[in-house]
Amino acid sequence: MYFLSGWPKRLLCPLGRPAEAPFHVQSDPQRTFFAVLAPARLSIWYSRPSVLIVTYKEPAKSSSQFGSYKQAEWRPDSTMIAVSTANGYILFFHITSTRGDKYLYEPVYPKGSPQMKGTPHFKEEQCAPALNLEMRKILDLQAPIMSLQSVLEDLLVATSDGLLHLIHWEGMTNGRKAINLCTVPFSVDLQSSRAGSFLGFADVHIRDMEYCATLDGFAVVFNDGKVGFITPVSSRFTAEQLHGVWPQDVVDGTCVAVNNKYRLMAFGCASGSVQVYTIDNTTGAMLLSHKLELTAKQYPDIWNKTGAVKLVRWSPDNSVVIVTWEYGGLSLWSVFGAQLICTLGGDFAYRSDGTKKDPLKINSMSNQEQVLLQGEDRLYLNCGEASQTQNPRSSSHSGHKPSREKNLFADGSLESQSLSTLLGHRHWHVVQISSTYLESNWPIRFSAIDKLGQNIAVVGKFGFAHYSLLTKKWKLFGNITQEQNMIVTGGLAWWNDFIVLACYNISDHQEELRVYLRTSNLDNAFAHVTKTQAETLLLSVFRDMVIVFRADCSICLYSIERRSDGPNTAGIQVLQEVSMSRYIPHPFLVVSVTLTSVSTENGITLKMPQQARDAESIMLNLAGQLIMMQRDRSGPQIREKDSNPNQRKLLPFCPPVVLAQSVENVWTTCRANKQKRHLLEALWLSCGGAGMKVWLPLFPRDHRKPHSFLSQRIMLPFHINIYPLAVLFEDALVLGAVNDTLLYDSLYTRNSAREQLEVLFPFCVVERTSQIYLHHILRQLLVRNLGEQALLLAQSCAALPYFPHVLELMLHEVLEEEATSREPIPDPLLPTVAKFITEFPLFLQTVVHCARKTEYALWNYLFAAVGNPKDLFEECLMAQDLDTAASYLIILQNMEVPAVSRQHATLLFSTALEQGKWDLCRHMIRFLKAIGSGESETPPSTPTAQEPSSSGGFEFFRNRSISLSQSAENVPASKFSLQKTLSMPSGPSGKRWSKDSDCAENMYIDMMLWRHARRLLEEVRLKDLGCFAAQLGFELISWLCRERSRAARVDNFVLALKRLHKDFLWPLPIIPASSVSSPFKNGKYRTGEQLLKSQSADPFLNLEIDAGISNVQRSQSWLGNIGPTHHEIDTASSHGPQMQDAFLSPLSNKGDECSIGSATDLTESSSMVDGDWTMVDENFSTLSLTQSELEHISMELASKGPHKSQVQLRYLLHIFMEAGCLDWCIVIGLILRESSVINQILVIIQSSEVDGEMLQNIKTGVHAVDRWASTDCPGYKPFLNIIKPQLQKLSEITEEQVQPEAFQPITVGKTPEQTSPRAEENRSSSGHGSIPQGEVGGSSLVSRKEEDTARTEEEEPFQDGTYDCSVS
Repeated sequence: MYFLSGWPKRLLCPLGRPAEAPFHVQSDPQRTFFAVLAPARLSIWYSRPSVLIVTYKEPAKSSSQFGSYKQAEWRPDSTMIAVSTANGYILFFHITSTRGDKYLYEPVYPKGSPQMKGTPHFKEEQCAPALNLEMRKILDLQAPIMSLQSVLEDLLVATSDGLLHLIHWEGMTNGRKAINLCTVPFSVDLQSSRAGSFLGFADVHIRDMEYCATLDGFAVVFNDGKVGFITPVSSRFTAEQLHGVWPQDVVDGTCVAVNNKYRLMAFGCASGSVQVYTIDNTTGAMLLSHKLELTAKQYPDIWNKTGAVKLVRWSPDNSVVIVTWEYGGLSLWSVFGAQLICTLGGDFAYRSDGTKKDPLKINSMSNQEQVLLQGEDRLYLNCGEASQTQNPRSSSHSGHKPSREKNLFADGSLESQSLSTLLGHRHWHVVQISSTYLESNWPIRFSAIDKLGQNIAVVGKFGFAHYSLLTKKWKLFGNITQEQNMIVTGGLAWWNDFIVLACYNISDHQEELRVYLRTSNLDNAFAHVTKTQAETLLLSVFRDMVIVFRADCSICLYSIERRSDGPNTAGIQVLQEVSMSRYIPHPFLVVSVTLTSVSTENGITLKMPQQARDAESIMLNLAGQLIMMQRDRSGPQIREKDSNPNQRKLLPFCPPVVLAQSVENVWTTCRANKQKRHLLEALWLSCGGAGMKVWLPLFPRDHRKPHSFLSQRIMLPFHINIYPLAVLFEDALVLGAVNDTLLYDSLYTRNSAREQLEVLFPFCVVERTSQIYLHHILRQLLVRNLGEQALLLAQSCAALPYFPHVLELMLHEVLEEEATSREPIPDPLLPTVAKFITEFPLFLQTVVHCARKTEYALWNYLFAAVGNPKDLFEECLMAQDLDTAASYLIILQNMEVPAVSRQHATLLFSTALEQGKWDLCRHMIRFLKAIGSGESETPPSTPTAQEPSSSGGFEFFRNRSISLSQSAENVPASKFSLQKTLSMPSGPSGKRWSKDSDCAENMYIDMMLWRHARRLLEEVRLKDLGCFAAQLGFELISWLCRERSRAARVDNFVLALKRLHKDFLWPLPIIPASSVSSPFKNGKYRTGEQLLKSQSADPFLNLEIDAGISNVQRSQSWLGNIGPTHHEIDTASSHGPQMQDAFLSPLSNKGDECSIGSATDLTESSSMVDGDWTMVDENFSTLSLTQSELEHISMELASKGPHKSQVQLRYLLHIFMEAGCLDWCIVIGLILRESSVINQILVIIQSSEVDGEMLQNIKTGVHAVDRWASTDCPGYKPFLNIIKPQLQKLSEITEEQVQPEAFQPITVGKTPEQTSPRAEENRSSSGHGSIPQGEVGGSSLVSRKEEDTARTEEEEPFQDGTYDCSVS
């Protein structure tokens, strides 16, 4: 197939005056030269290189007598040109080569280069010859000449007086009488009465005509717009022997072109369309095959403004037709009407700034096969796989460079590709053909690629060459005379590592079949040669058979096998010959011949497996008609065991059957796959403008006996948007190519006299695309009530990555067609499709995705077929598919009243909360608010992942009193940008939602959130509670303050402790087997150096803490007392914590950064826990540890949980501290086994009024834990012993409090309000730097907290080690 590539090439004609501009181009039959006509000059150009050879200029005197030149026609042997003139003269020019061995242009090679001066045909191939033009004869026909046509050895001329002249090339009429058109009878077909109606009126004449050799007649266009076909009834060309047929519905014909290979006549019409006719073989009538016309859908602004068709031309290989119109523009169509290119739209028609270009006006086109460019001789392969090989050739003189695309998709190469190779892209693997080979063998005529897509073979004028994509090397004939002695006639094919080709041996005048091995040298000595009787026209390989179509219309089958005598040879033997001369009028009409395993019986009905394997049939494309010949099994069957395998007698073939019309390409495969039998045993056809067809086998289900009334195959048509070049059988994809364009016109100025080519034309690239076709086939099967077959086919493809998309496309297309139909549909397909889709688990997603992509007006029609959206929503909830349920919610919101939407949204919200789908929860909060604030009339926008910190969404994070890290397990690391912080509200809870929203609605959402938090606490799911608070910005502290005596109470300390161990993957403590006395005992072991170190670092810490104290005291919070007490404890107790503080004190300088609450700062600050041991080494430099002590330390580290859990537990500890839930603090302190936590709690209880009930609860709880530790978990006993004095003190306080006063949570509420403005201000002022010492008070609360968190984290490995080791 042809595609444009790059920019066109411009040939510069030497112009005299603008009036002498050339207007007509005509190439010679061999396509070596082309003639260019101007009003008074005739030029001959050489094709490759494109150079002007000679020009004949008419003298002014004779020019006025003859009139200007009009048309030119070459003699078949390229020795003469006939030129018609305006005044009715025909001028005959002889082309003679100048004397001697003179050439106009010769290639020049550098000295010493091994170029091929000595090769045969060198001069003819490489040099442009010097020619002379002389006028030999002038013929006056005395009427303006309308059309010239070379017919065999004569010239046929139509003149405006209604006569047809048959003139000999020597310029004589041979005494024949001119035929008057009025005497030729015309009828609708050749069967009607012999005396057809005559054209009758006087002034009728032929406007344009073309001879069709394979139909033996002329396609003609008359001056009144009628078209017809004139055929000689016998061999003699006289008026009595001519007869015409015409179609009655064409009255505006303007021009005509015929396609000899497909026997088509393309008539251009004044309406701008092209009507393509063929001749009915039986009646001889003209039948409309198809139309080429632009559609309003593709070209809305130009489709009916093109003007009349000006020219139509078929390409030399008859595979494409090119059309141009009166108002300009160029379009390219495949033989049966698939549009490939049109320059009236897109980048061809508009500049990059949107202004319209003038369309290109084309005066004349010649179907020159040669390329007008050097270096255009290459092959294009798609990246990564054996996809297409293109042989670029050109198809129009207007300078485009189309690529001739050969269909070389190999069977084995496309097993099943990764998704990237299945989708389209522009990257081609370009193989530059060896210049040594091309120099004497241009142009490339055939190419083939092997099954694995690793080797390519190409055929030029003589010989052939092959290339390996792996080694990137070409292999050419070593002996050039062997190369120049063979002409490949019927193409070539790969069989394993061998190249099979059909060629003509020039020296022996013999047709041959040859087999060459790829790995050996390219030489006839290594080839296996088989002589054949007639010229081979087509060749293909199927399994181990070679099928050959010959010029005597016979088909010959050969077997090919590796020879046993040597590994490097293959032998070919004739198996069977089939004569087709009864069915084929002319061998040139056969487009392709292949052997396939496709038959009308689908394998199940065949008795023997051997027969199923050998069920070969021949597929023959005869001028677009696909003919199938199967093996004839009606005769006596030969048993396998009786016959000698070496003389396998092949069954004869049945008479041919026509399978399809208008076929351009055929694909089958010989691979087998039990799972995908439908796709692999099908036959795929490309039918041009009619799209594609598939001949699909129908299998009975579960190998039941097939119904006698069901056919075993069915032909299904379907439309496709790309031009198909290959079928991926298992992947249910069609691969194709489309032309894409790139504009470069902005690079050039527009004020130049002539527009640059780069401005006039966009740069063209060929892009490979793919298209899914499965939904078309499933739909066609459902239309034909073959639902069972559709189900089998769909289930075999359900594993494909785009299968959900297939179902969606099918539903969408049927819905659009039926719901927008003007007339009522008697038998709607939508209910059937809906029922079909319910067979698949993706049913719910498919329906909702289809609905979301369809306009609202069609929803009622859709849901009438698939079911009520409320029911579907509930099904999603039952299936736990919440995302799909959310999509249904949007549909419900549009189709139902707000109350229903709210009810379903509430249901979904609570389920999402339960499952921890936080993104969905955020969307649901927004959705519920939208319903509440009266926005329910407008459908909400599609949910997008909105981060809660974005300004438009939640305003939770305005006032932050504390910011800590929290890493939740079910949140991916990438989500850390959602600042997992917690905040205390600065006012009533409603304030955190957007201000204009309804208070009641917010209250409703709050109630749901509170209810969920209460459930989590009651079930002791602290980890989930932390995630919930961080993800949804739930103000945990204020809620805990309210719930301190209710939900936030710990009822069962032991249960809570166990549950936390499990949730946070925290190991229960164990007592080491060998408890020895340790040098750390009671923490009294200190070295002088260490004391110095820890004290030297202290002043900095003190400064920080003092600043913190003053600020905290000012805020009158019970929190204020933590600071100093901690300091006292530090000085009094072991060196451990103090030592840590010393390392960590510089970090608290980063207070302002930490206060932003990024989750990473904190985890970074605790890197010592992770293994930053270098600093510790310094301090332990004077301390030598024994083996047993090291074991103790490692034991301690082993008894810790994961680092992430540690960070999470500390986060929760701070929250509970701040909310005053001291019982929870005790539980977490026990898990972390840190006495400092217990000390802190003790300080709080002493310094502030704490609820007596809570103290009582703590006391009983700790006793319960103690009892449990004694019986079930002795590992806790050492720690409980350490904190015994604190617990003792606690019980004393409990007993002292005779009249416990209620704790006032109001102060907690106030705290942030007072500190908030300054913290806010400070955060904005010092963005990233550390806080200057003077301003430390402003954010001291924050920095104190951060530092505190860090300190408690850091002290842990040592402190626990210190105390636990003391127990012996």
